[in-house]
Amino acid sequence: MRRLLIRPGGIGDCILCFPAMESLRAEYTEVWVPGAVVPLVRFADRVRSIASTGIDVFGIPGMDAPRSLAAFDEIVSWYGTQRPEFRGALESLGVPCRFFDALPNEANLHAADFFARQVGADIPAVPRIPCDAIRNEAIWLHPFSGSARKNWPYERFEELARQLNPIAPVEWAADSGGNRFSDLYELARRLAGARAYVGNDSGISHLAAAAGAPSVGLFGASDPSIWGLRGERVRTVVREQVSLITVDEVADGLKGLL
Repeated sequence: MRRLLIRPGGIGDCILCFPAMESLRAEYTEVWVPGAVVPLVRFADRVRSIASTGIDVFGIPGMDAPRSLAAFDEIVSWYGTQRPEFRGALESLGVPCRFFDALPNEANLHAADFFARQVGADIPAVPRIPCDAIRNEAIWLHPFSGSARKNWPYERFEELARQLNPIAPVEWAADSGGNRFSDLYELARRLAGARAYVGNDSGISHLAAAAGAPSVGLFGASDPSIWGLRGERVRTVVREQVSLITVDEVADGLKGLL
């Protein structure tokens, strides 16, 4: 059995789908994901970035399908659900295909469980990214996300860092200039060896939890019952708006983990 898994979306969306995808491993498993996520997929025989495959133009009249698609016995795709021309072109190859919604659409069902249930995998689903931890004993902070509405005010991250410095060294997963790790697997290794992590509702927060870091997630704009961190040692701080969360509340969440 040669199975292809195609999973688009943000970093967090993909990580929360990992348990579902891993349950679909076959004798040969190939995975196509966004480029940034490629180094995080450790359960496949081959991983490619979606951008490198040419499927973004597949289904457009006059554009041929990537020849590699015909080599699979089955294609499972979270890509193209809303593109009937893509689905039709893919099915015309004669390869059995399954298409799934890329975003959860059920209230109070966690996204990881939603994706797992799509494919018949066990729930509750807990994403895990196995990696060789780089021990550093630091408390890592990540002050950004994919939306400004999800971001705890940056100055409060700075205040938190000042409070933490006497307790443990502080590292930043991204700095005020927007400089970030280019290799998410290397970041996962550092987070796996961290004393703790604090971040907004973001892909990096899901990365920290999946790598095994004791993690505090800050939520306001999104529903933590659907998008909350999944892991053995996680805490969630929730307010109607993330800007209402106080530094003391976050510090208390950290104390509960440490």
